Amino acid sequence: QVQLVESGGRLVQAGGSLRLSCAASGSTFSSYTLGWFRQAPGKEREFVAGISRSGGITSYLDSVKGRFTISRDNAKSTVYLQMNSLKPEDTAVYYCAADPRALSTLIRRNRYEYDYWGQGTQVTVSS
Repeated sequence: QVQLVESGGRLVQAGGSLRLSCAASGSTFSSYTLGWFRQAPGKEREFVAGISRSGGITSYLDSVKGRFTISRDNAKSTVYLQMNSLKPEDTAVYYCAADPRALSTLIRRNRYEYDYWGQGTQVTVSS
């Protein structure tokens, strides 16, 4: 098992930047594929970005490509989401999640494939 705790969310103006962090404890961090998801009010939780166990492969939601960057530091058991050029439509609760079963080269986008979740951190982008 792994426990995940997100931080870094806050209110920011459109065009600004934020870096979210997700610290893990418990099981071997490097054995999990990791993802960032978000959920806006009244909407389904959606995949935003994912990173393979080694960090060598990443995947992004089309609407955040070129603006968001996911990274991980296995030595610190932490995954990051750098968000630049933020837009009001990025407003949501952001969650990190761990997938224990994905192949080392596969990043799955289906939230039901992720077994472990953090409590979420609120990101609000004002226009």
